[in-house]
Amino acid sequence: MRRLINRILNFSSPDKQLLLQLEHLVGFTPKHVAYYRLALMHRSKPDDVTNSNERLEFLGDAVLGAIVAEYLFKKYPYQDEGYLTELRSRIVRRETMNNVAMRMGLNKLVQYNQNDRGLSRSHIFGNALEALIGAVYLDQGFTKTRNFILNQIIRAYIDLDTMESTDTNYKNQLLSWAQRNNKVLSFDTIDEKTEGTRKLFTVGIMIDSELVASGTGYNKKDAGQVAAKTAMGVLGV
Repeated sequence: MRRLINRILNFSSPDKQLLLQLEHLVGFTPKHVAYYRLALMHRSKPDDVTNSNERLEFLGDAVLGAIVAEYLFKKYPYQDEGYLTELRSRIVRRETMNNVAMRMGLNKLVQYNQNDRGLSRSHIFGNALEALIGAVYLDQGFTKTRNFILNQIIRAYIDLDTMESTDTNYKNQLLSWAQRNNKVLSFDTIDEKTEGTRKLFTVGIMIDSELVASGTGYNKKDAGQVAAKTAMGVLGV
């Protein structure tokens, strides 16, 4: 305890506060606060976007996918590859990670351009959670990262029973509906513009060459999911 107190006292005031917040969030005392500070920095905040969390997000996404795959492989020994792949996809998808990040309170720590109102409605907090996983991996190694993901994320915030029985991949659901009903379905990018520091995409759902619904997002995948969800409501699927 004395060693921990001495370490905290050696940090500057902003870092002391961040360290205390991180200890509550991740369940251990970080060694290198700089990794975590970078993990919480969205590209809309710094003048130099290379000082953002995107590289850590890339690392964290890979580590998260591997650890979730191992966890599901052991938890469901009699399920086939397709089942495990779909369940892993539901756990690590942006929507799920963003919801977990919000429930963890990570949104209160992420640094981003708050004048860009669209950012708070996007998945930047889930992306920051993946970046945080990358920071934990660099700071603590694989075993601690595995424990963090299993205990602080999956067991704390992921309801696997509900996730198994609920499919929130609206694009896949709409594709299945179109196949069953012999409909020609396509996802078309109908607009692309810059909003703040990021591109905003609008994707339209075309069924038998007729525009049924559209959705917007900061990447085409997210815009397509929004559009598909709206289309399902319009069609009564």
